[in-house]
Amino acid sequence: MTGAILHNLKSVDVRFPLARLSVVTGVSGSGKSTLARDILHDNLAALVGERYKRNRNTFEPAGCKTLKGWEMIDRVLEVDQTPIGKTPRSCPATYVGFWDAIRKLFAGTQEARMRGFESGRFSFNTAGGRCDACEGQGMKKIEMSFLPDVKVACDVCNGARFNPETLSVHYKGKSIGEVLKMSVDEAVDFFSAHPAIHHALRLLQDVGLGYLTLGQQSPTLSGGEAQRIKLVTELSKVRTTEDLPRRGAGAGGRKTLYVLDEPTVGLHMADVEKLIRVLHRLVDAGNTVVVIEHNLDVMADSDWLIDLGPEGGDGGGRVVAMGPPESIARQPATSHTAKVLADFLRERGRPEPAIPPPELRRFRGAEVSLK
Repeated sequence: MTGAILHNLKSVDVRFPLARLSVVTGVSGSGKSTLARDILHDNLAALVGERYKRNRNTFEPAGCKTLKGWEMIDRVLEVDQTPIGKTPRSCPATYVGFWDAIRKLFAGTQEARMRGFESGRFSFNTAGGRCDACEGQGMKKIEMSFLPDVKVACDVCNGARFNPETLSVHYKGKSIGEVLKMSVDEAVDFFSAHPAIHHALRLLQDVGLGYLTLGQQSPTLSGGEAQRIKLVTELSKVRTTEDLPRRGAGAGGRKTLYVLDEPTVGLHMADVEKLIRVLHRLVDAGNTVVVIEHNLDVMADSDWLIDLGPEGGDGGGRVVAMGPPESIARQPATSHTAKVLADFLRERGRPEPAIPPPELRRFRGAEVSLK
């Protein structure tokens, strides 16, 4: 990318290596969101979208002069903290996509076949098997005259979401309503014999969401939980380290570029480590991840850092340093980030190489470049 001049950016040139984890750092107001979201994400989304698919030669990038290397990307996604669903019927099991497989398991039991129940009977989104009183939500809303509305458990199904006939069908001794109330940690063992379901559940565990129930209503999830569920959904679609070599696997194909804005906000240190592992698993599958972040753990475990600044507002908008974390740490005179990162890396026992690692030197020919 060359000549990025949107908002306070001062005609900066930036490189984002493909199939790598890149972190955009800098003080507040230095231009991180402008660079990663308003310019990189929005322009790439337009380029790979339907609007310019037939005639990309007419595309003029907004906020920068040129955008090169985007041809290796066929999908762009911002993984934000917006809710995964607006209705109580939406839950982790439906969003990640393994609920259909669970419904088929119940439909395949002897009890279900004897009653003529198909998988649609075990859906709380359609009439027939769900509780008619709460329409499969498990909750009822009570309107208060002078106070906010109150939601209480349905007095007919007691929050089970299904009618008695549907709940009478059991799989391994559990009804469909009891399965919805299982935590992810419990369900991992319960569905261990079913690879598709088990894989998705293990991914939820990997991002630190083992405490959630399968039927947890989407409006009750925090922004961080919603964001990690979205990451799990993406990770469930790709082949990961079990069947691909590390670093750059699949990088020759057309892959996805993910943009995340400070995903560690509100996370415990242990959950930050899990999040970093998930981001690297996306990279291992050949995808590109760009993260706006202040967290030192994420910076230290990244492949490429872009430090903006040196200050915020009019005093920012410049690329202070760019390169691997160890290389950035060797520039404390010009970068606020480098000062704290150098101390952090020394505490972790990380060396300071004179030149970038060989794998990054080899990969610099494939990158998204903003000029």
